[in-house]
Amino acid sequence: MARMLEVIRRGRVPNAEAASVRIASAKEPDIAAGTTADTPKANLKTHYRTCTLCEAMCGIKIALDGQRIVSIAGDPDDPHSRGHICPKGYALQDLHNDPERIRTPMKRVGDTWLPISWDDALDEVATRLVAIQKQHGNDAVAAYWGNPTAHNLGLMLTLPTFRGQLRTRNVFSASSLDQMPHQLVSYLMYGHSQLFTIPDIDRTDYMLMLGANPAASNGSLMSAGDVLGRLQGITKRGGRIVLIDPRRSETAHYASEHQFIQPGTDALFLLGLLQIIIDRRLTKPGRLADLVIGWNELPKLLNVLPLDRISELTGIAAADIERIAVAFAGANTAVCYGRMGVSTQSFGTLNHWLIQLLNILTGNLDRAGGMMFTTPAVDLLKSSGRGGFNRYQSRVRKLPEFSRELPTSILAEEILTPGEGQVRAFVSVAGNPVLSSPNGRQVDEALAQLDFMVAVDFYLNETTRHAHILLPPTGPLEHEQYDLVFNLLAVRNVAKYTGPLFDHAEGTRSDWEIFSELTTRMQRLKTRRAPLVKRLKQRASERVSRWLTPARILDLGLRSGPYGKGLNPLQRINPFGKKGLSLAALKKHPHGLDLGPLQPCLPQRLFTKDKKIQLMPAVLIADLQRLAQHYAAGAVTPKLVLIGRRDLRTNNSWMHNSQRLVKGRDRCALYVHPQDAEALGINDRQMARLASARGDIVVTVRLTDEIKRGVVSLPHGWGHHRSGMRISTAQGSPGVSINDITDDQVVDALSGNAVLNGVPVTLHAMAAVDVAS
Repeated sequence: MARMLEVIRRGRVPNAEAASVRIASAKEPDIAAGTTADTPKANLKTHYRTCTLCEAMCGIKIALDGQRIVSIAGDPDDPHSRGHICPKGYALQDLHNDPERIRTPMKRVGDTWLPISWDDALDEVATRLVAIQKQHGNDAVAAYWGNPTAHNLGLMLTLPTFRGQLRTRNVFSASSLDQMPHQLVSYLMYGHSQLFTIPDIDRTDYMLMLGANPAASNGSLMSAGDVLGRLQGITKRGGRIVLIDPRRSETAHYASEHQFIQPGTDALFLLGLLQIIIDRRLTKPGRLADLVIGWNELPKLLNVLPLDRISELTGIAAADIERIAVAFAGANTAVCYGRMGVSTQSFGTLNHWLIQLLNILTGNLDRAGGMMFTTPAVDLLKSSGRGGFNRYQSRVRKLPEFSRELPTSILAEEILTPGEGQVRAFVSVAGNPVLSSPNGRQVDEALAQLDFMVAVDFYLNETTRHAHILLPPTGPLEHEQYDLVFNLLAVRNVAKYTGPLFDHAEGTRSDWEIFSELTTRMQRLKTRRAPLVKRLKQRASERVSRWLTPARILDLGLRSGPYGKGLNPLQRINPFGKKGLSLAALKKHPHGLDLGPLQPCLPQRLFTKDKKIQLMPAVLIADLQRLAQHYAAGAVTPKLVLIGRRDLRTNNSWMHNSQRLVKGRDRCALYVHPQDAEALGINDRQMARLASARGDIVVTVRLTDEIKRGVVSLPHGWGHHRSGMRISTAQGSPGVSINDITDDQVVDALSGNAVLNGVPVTLHAMAAVDVAS
């Protein structure tokens, strides 16, 4: 053991694939948690942490001169990202220094915002929420969490308690605008909504990607620092990357092959692959054959459309579908990976089920080079509920809940539709549903009619301008950081903790403090007339809650996790000694810990009652029949359909108030194929009117042959033209919102996920206008 500890101290463990740990040590002694001394010149100090502006978890080093950020750069000693950084990482300082960031609670009186003390603000929010629920029922209050929530340790740990205090069914999040189909499939097949399958990108020989653009996203549901280096690694070792997408995206430049596909038909393409693999007896499930339920029924169920019809509908030649199927099945290791482009369409859940089937039938689940499962240092799966499906439905449209959330597409109708259970108050947390939800204009209209709204956000934006009280939390550099969520999604098992870069300024609150205090105030209001014994118990519970800080909870999670005091079942020894991994041990490694490659872990990792993979869930079989009926009825392909797109410099609307991220070329132009434009009489850089069943917007056209004919593309998150906001940089480059014309009434029928791709549209020329690049 002494020898093992000495090796760890030096930063290496023998037989890394077996022991699975590589440690990146600081070059110089700690100054504070996550901080090391740098060169003495100019009295600079260097702070190491993780960028929180997308899923990649890239390590960064921040040079400080007192309280001033001198520079931000990639951390070459971070074992996860290896020095990689994208433009968003540099902009963290813009977010921290933004003079328009709200830093004190504000109350809206008419159209005027006035400062208010924290005690007065929190008391008013608690009083209003409790009163509305007392008068109209718990469901009269709705809540929405935006995507920055997943990056915030304190927020992740305190929101469940606050939600428990609300006791409302009307909870929404960005999940149902993005990855809900992934989670539903994981729940139905593997028994837990958070048990994601992760591409083992570092060891695969063949990567088939659908609707994914990691060159712009840096990896999504595939947290992979330096994802481009990892993609290049596949082809450098003789592997192959095949991209299926309606657009020849940035990722296509790293792919071996790109195939255009008609938006919304990915399920048909996947069915074609599966049919060929089964018909030609190319299946090779290996040990997975003994872990699945429903094997024998599979072949006949997948024969719903002939290959020539699939080819006609997808726009991919039958010979190419056959070639890709044979190559995928014949590769030594292969992985099929689909992302937002296949989630946000009418058969999103079906897409992810078929992707799982493809990986399982070819033996590429739970093995090196295929789709695998993480073993995170803090295992959220064991501390959170498995999830659930269709235990209740929404009031107006009767859409099913999933994991105690309802689809965000129904938010506006739940506010606007009168009757028992109507939403009258709203809690918005780090989100901007006016821009991110389908039919955003209706969401805007709905929020304006609320009796009460509170926003926990530090920007006055399209959504938060409707709030009556604005509670601004401290920024990402002002609180501790540990990625609970994205360690579940990482392509290697990693762990990293960082303390705050800056102390809280006087008179500020973190998200953790805001929601802890709100929860306490609401509970006291509800129990103020309760018996003395109950009130004393409540006070004792409050004292325990104050002691259980995010750092202490994290420490408990690490100690009880797979690298804690107990042995990791995938390791022969615990590399952290008898005491195991703890927060104190993790703090000693400010660049982070590489806990090794993903390891086979089935059936132990399954959460199904019988420890079997449920290959044929009944609701997915029914959805397959929906697909067959849709296309058997002679579905007509619209002449023009709209898809979204991702830009490397943006992830959510917070980033649009950074000049370094919005400067340069117009990133909000509509991509149109030259032949489509010619047929419509539209020129490059001309203004045009783009219309759908939900409305129209005026766009700037950019001609490109990198998009399929009959398809046009706009990015998400723009449209900063509304009044009453304080985001002047964003308003200076407003763009248009794609979600002003997406349809809230069209969802993936199974999961309720929003359909943001494949939207039928028309495009009409307007008077030619010179538009700056």
